This record gives sequence, C-alpha cells and structure tokens, in this order.
Amino acid sequence: MQAEEYNRRGKELVDYITEYLGSIRERKVIPDVKPGYMKELLPDSAPTEPEEWETIFKDIERVIMPGVVHWQSPHMHAYYPSLTSWPSMLGDMLADAINCIGFTWASSPACTELEMNVMDWLCKALGLPSFFLHHHPDSRGGGILQGTVSESTLVALLAARKDKILQLRAELDQDVDDSVLNSRLVAYASDQVSLTTSVTAFYQSNNIKLTVCGCAEEGLWLHVDAAYAGSAYFCPELRWSLEGIEYAHSFVFNPSKWMMVHFDCTAFWVKDKYKLQQTFSVDPVYLRHENSQAATDFMHWQIPLSRRFRSLKLWFVMRAFGLKNLQAHIRHVSGNDLTQELLRRLTRSGTMYLIPADLHTKRIIRFTVTSQFTTSDDILKDWGIISKMAANLLAEMSKVSDLSKQKIIF
Repeated sequence: MQAEEYNRRGKELVDYITEYLGSIRERKVIPDVKPGYMKELLPDSAPTEPEEWETIFKDIERVIMPGVVHWQSPHMHAYYPSLTSWPSMLGDMLADAINCIGFTWASSPACTELEMNVMDWLCKALGLPSFFLHHHPDSRGGGILQGTVSESTLVALLAARKDKILQLRAELDQDVDDSVLNSRLVAYASDQVSLTTSVTAFYQSNNIKLTVCGCAEEGLWLHVDAAYAGSAYFCPELRWSLEGIEYAHSFVFNPSKWMMVHFDCTAFWVKDKYKLQQTFSVDPVYLRHENSQAATDFMHWQIPLSRRFRSLKLWFVMRAFGLKNLQAHIRHVSGNDLTQELLRRLTRSGTMYLIPADLHTKRIIRFTVTSQFTTSDDILKDWGIISKMAANLLAEMSKVSDLSKQKIIF
C-alpha cells in the first residue's frame, strides 16, 4: 500500500474514532448479544486473498460494535472508571508506530529513560516518599509501568517471598531446600479488600497506623494497593490516607482508572529495586550490552521479558493537562456549586426551609427534623421534591458542560 493510501486510511479511522467518542452517549451501553454471536457474522476460516479495506472498515459496525460495552459512555456506571483522553490516545498511537520492545536500556534508550523520568514526575506529584525516586541520591528504589495492578501485586509478593527466603537462609547454619523455607512464610491481606472494591471505601487513619506499625515491628514487606484512589493524591488535601506510607516497601495505582491515561497503564514503585532484581533477573547473552552496569534494564523488574513504550501516553497526559488541571479533574466532583444552586432553588420554592453547612471543603445541605408534628410521609414528600429538583438541575447542567461526575451532597 502506498504512503498516500496509508494516510487516507489512517485519517478515516481517526475520524471514525472522533465521531464514535463524540456520539457515544447515543449508543446503548450494554450490547444485546448472546455468547457466540460473532460466529454467525464471520466466515469459518481466514480469507485466502486480501480483502478491500472498505469491507474491513464496514465490519467495525457490523461485527465489533454490536458486542461492545461502551466504557466511555456517560451512562456507564459499572465496575470502575477506565478513562481516556486525546493526549493518551495520541501517545499510544506513537508508541504503536515506534513499536519497540523495551526489555533493556540498549533495546530502546528513550523507552527506558522516559519511563524513569515520568515515574519520578508522578511520584513527586502524588506526594510519595523520595525513596521511590529513580533520581535521588538517597534512593535505592524507583518506579515502573506495569500492565495491571494484579500483576504488580504479584511482583511485590514474589519479591517479598524471595527476600524473606534469603534472610532465613542467612540465619540458618545448614543447607535447607527453598520449599522448606517457603512453607514457613505467611502473607497477610486485609479482609476489607472486597469492601474497598465494592464501594470504593478508604481505611480510617487509625487502621492504617495499626497496619504499618505492625509491619514495621515484625519486619514485614508492606505493599500498598491504591488502584482507584491513587489519582486522588494529586490533591494535597486528599492525602490523609497516605499516613504511614514511609513504611511501605511497594506502592501501586492505576492512572488508567481516574487520571485519563487509558488502559493499560499501572504505576508501580518499589523502595529497593535490588529486591526486584534478585527475584526476576535474567541474563541471556543476546540481551547483554556495554551499559548493563550503569543503565536500568526493566526486564529485571517484572515477570514478562518484553515491555511496551507505555510512558509516552503518561508523558503526553501530564504535559498536556499539567498538574493544575489534573488536580481540578480530581476535585471537580466536589459538588459545591451544584449543591449551592440546589439550595437556592429549594429556598425560593418556599416548600421547605434548609440551610447549608461545610464539612472541611465540602458544602452540604442539612436536612433536620425540627417539628413535633413531622411524620414519615412529610419527610418522604420533601425528599421527593428535593430529588426531582436535583434531577432537573443535573439535567440542565449536563446540556452545557460535562458534569457527569458532579454530585449534590447531603
């Protein structure tokens, strides 16, 4: 295919993506298909002869879109956010075009060095400890982009196990098989994990203190999973749940959930990179290079050997939005303006009298029962008025701006 044809087809697909995202609220969020639906739409075997691009392009709507759950729809409220943005998509387009396999520094110096620098940017922006930085005189740690939080948590678990086995072996005078030592190890996990996941709950500060102090006293590897909440740490006032982070050995969160860097992109930091390297190091001759001692080779930090140029989209997003706008993106769910407007409308209606209150930086509407004559029917009637007026207000605002995540707070 000639260059002109590539350009035309590329523009056609970009235009399709633009139209898709621009009209996504008009699509049905959940597909109405049954398992195996695509078998009837596709031939049994791959084509022997090349097909025309027009035919392939038409099959996006005919074959693919009928089975798509539209995660970017404003009506998508299941699971958790999987946000994207134009800088993120453009970053991945460039990464796909470059198509490097960044297992070592030598295989693509820019791939490794951009990741190190951007992970340092992100570490500082979230207020994480300096021992997670690549470029710091007192640090032995650093950050890496992984595919998922689950993968990163497994990496931390395997590194913690390896480190503890080496410690136990050093304490014993006799040669003991790893399987024997491994049987003595115990991993602790919170029994509240499913609740954090289901309702995006946070630990209270006293629970955090108990956890981190217990780990520090017992010499345990403390791994912190902030998959969804991690993006909130862009805002200093939301870092209360980071108390005790100085005791953590590893930390992970998903920029792909709330930070508008689309999947896959998981930020994982470790306090001591050598504990990763002693667990995952590989040394085939064909991957050795003259800068092995001075450079970082991320293949020694992870389970897979190969790795994508993920840092481009993270770099594009952080530069295109800036920390100020990323903070505003997190804070725009505060709901203060809409809450105040709803209170004004309720007061002007004369149907009930409510007053505001401030909880830290949150404006709320106080609803109290003050009369001895108030019944449950009265409360339900008032709540019906409030709910209807709030729904009308949100509908009005959604027509003029993207307030799909705004909340009115009681």
